[in-house]
Amino acid sequence: MLRQFELVEAVKAYDPTADEALLNRAYVYAMKMHGSQLRASGDPYFAHPIQVAGILTDYRLDTATIVTALLHDVVEDTSATRDDIAGMFGEEIASLVEGVTKLSRLELQAEHTRQAENLRKFILAISKDVRVLLVKLADRLHNMRTLRYVKPEKRERISRETLEVYAPLGRSIGIHSIASELEELAFEHLNPTARTAIERRLEALKLEHGRAIGGVSREIERVLEEAGVKARVLGREKTPYSIWRKLQRKSVGFSSLSDIYGFRVIVEAEDDCYRALGVIHRAWPVVPERFKDFISTPKSNNYRSLHTTVVGPSGLRIEMQIRTEAMDRVAEDGVAAHWAYKNHSYGFDREAMAAQGGRDPLQNLRHLVQVIEHGEGGEDWVEHAKLEMYLDQVFVFTPKGALITLPRGGMPLDFAYAVHTEVGDSAVGVKINGELKPMRTQLQNGDVVEIIRGAKREIPSDWRSLTITGRARSAIRRHIRSSEREEFQKLGRATLDQTLSRAGKALAEVSLKPALETLAAGSEDDLFEAIGRGRLSAAKVGETLFPSLKGRLKAGPDRKRIGDDQARLFVRGGGLTPGVSVHFGHCCSPVPGDRIVGILEPDVGLTVHTIDCQRLADFADDDSVWQDLQWTPQAEQGTVAAARLRATIKNAPGVLGQVATIIGEAGGNILNLVMTHRQQDFFDVDIDVEVEDARHATTIMAALRANPSVDTVERARG
Repeated sequence: MLRQFELVEAVKAYDPTADEALLNRAYVYAMKMHGSQLRASGDPYFAHPIQVAGILTDYRLDTATIVTALLHDVVEDTSATRDDIAGMFGEEIASLVEGVTKLSRLELQAEHTRQAENLRKFILAISKDVRVLLVKLADRLHNMRTLRYVKPEKRERISRETLEVYAPLGRSIGIHSIASELEELAFEHLNPTARTAIERRLEALKLEHGRAIGGVSREIERVLEEAGVKARVLGREKTPYSIWRKLQRKSVGFSSLSDIYGFRVIVEAEDDCYRALGVIHRAWPVVPERFKDFISTPKSNNYRSLHTTVVGPSGLRIEMQIRTEAMDRVAEDGVAAHWAYKNHSYGFDREAMAAQGGRDPLQNLRHLVQVIEHGEGGEDWVEHAKLEMYLDQVFVFTPKGALITLPRGGMPLDFAYAVHTEVGDSAVGVKINGELKPMRTQLQNGDVVEIIRGAKREIPSDWRSLTITGRARSAIRRHIRSSEREEFQKLGRATLDQTLSRAGKALAEVSLKPALETLAAGSEDDLFEAIGRGRLSAAKVGETLFPSLKGRLKAGPDRKRIGDDQARLFVRGGGLTPGVSVHFGHCCSPVPGDRIVGILEPDVGLTVHTIDCQRLADFADDDSVWQDLQWTPQAEQGTVAAARLRATIKNAPGVLGQVATIIGEAGGNILNLVMTHRQQDFFDVDIDVEVEDARHATTIMAALRANPSVDTVERARG
């Protein structure tokens, strides 16, 4: 544990203007307030905040941050209050301590809500002042170093949270040294078997290549010196956790990894980075597609370096990182590297960071704030935030040349939402480097991306599979939920109107206030939504409004009444949107022209079936879920629907091609084809075909039956 004078001297070594009296006062106050409290290890509790402060002196942070580290637990664990801290140490420090304290308190919440709330409020707090995150990272680092003293179940929970939340947040602001140690400590507790296995492999490699690795460093230095490039070369070994992640991500064996050993080439100036690169590429063969220039396009956490992989001395594939001393410090310490002494004061030097090509260190965290604003459920928020934090990056451009940073594997919708939410919500297509491309195209470094926008559209739910960023997925989910609510309200209104019309009542002439009060609905829209989602029976609402109609408002299976104008419900082409509140049964694939009926299922919406669908038997005993349906004129004119045909055909060369040709010549378009049962002479196949209506489907089936190789073909009915 650092003694009082040692801590003060450590701060004064890099900040001669540090307020020595303030540091001494905070040190003594922390010891006094924590008093006889003990940690799980049996050590005095005050040793913990002092060690946290000591960690932050290694990163040369300002006095306010060091004092915050000393005091970060006093409000949480002692009788001290925020006002006490403000009175003794000033408002700035009180605010920082409060930020860290709020985060610590959240860890006491129930497990299923704790992580979501902790992470959400954490991001909101540190997006205002990054020093809150720096103190919390140092706090977590010291706790992880002493984790062996806590109970196993708590040890696992803390380790998982460290790996999933704190380490990625550390990397998001570039503090790789802390993030890497957090990962290794967590990995040791979560998967000791895997860690031990990797360590054994690394030891074996050291015995095999150890002498050669030492010679590689000297050889690189010699080659650079002969070319007139002054540099120092450091050999390094991948950490067990980083190797574990790469084995998982790339699905390759240990022996296939090319960069278990790497070398860092440190030069004097930025120009020397490119000179050193040229020398190295002339000296040894380059491994294709392994070069990355993070100097001209820095990562969002301000990381800058040249990466290349070569087949070096002794035939070893080695990864090299070429950078200046300043770049090296930023690579290790991230945002903490920009605390400096300037104009008779010490603190964060934003101007120097900008001069080195750096960006706002809180930019990444503000992206996560946007995810918070769009996210609704706790689990969704945690999932989306992890997506934002974990993924590597690719750099693409708008048509006007603005640089957009995306996770590697990002697609056009990720780009659209990174530009603006409205751009994403209205995206209908994309041009990449001037060419129309599918929305599933993965973007590459240097691509110029132009989003084609429509006036207004409904976002298909499966578009979430065309994104990888939390921001895009969260925005799409929000948009879909908003659309779903509107759709279920439409469905509920139409269902209630239809139910009341059976008894000669008109919804437009009825006051819903009695039903709102009796059924505890907040508004008419809430009432319609509950009906549309199947959570509330339209018959029950009708009986609440008109008690005399009790028992007269249910429509059973024998009252489908297809064709009744009073039963008209927009199924296609107008009011309700297929796939949102109205779904077409995959069991029978209804198309315009089929006689249809609806089944209202809780939290699903209205599922449309043909009246001879075998699944309807499952609902025969529940009159309340049946809904009379009719195709709208819009649906019957100029639409395209999917009909599922079930055929048995001969197992012979060319027959499947004949079937496809017949369907095409009859004007059908095959969407999907699945063989369900194959024998030596025949096999069964399900074919989803785009058709205009039921008559069109019948025409296609007749054409298929005319082929001698087709034994039977029918519409699927269950």
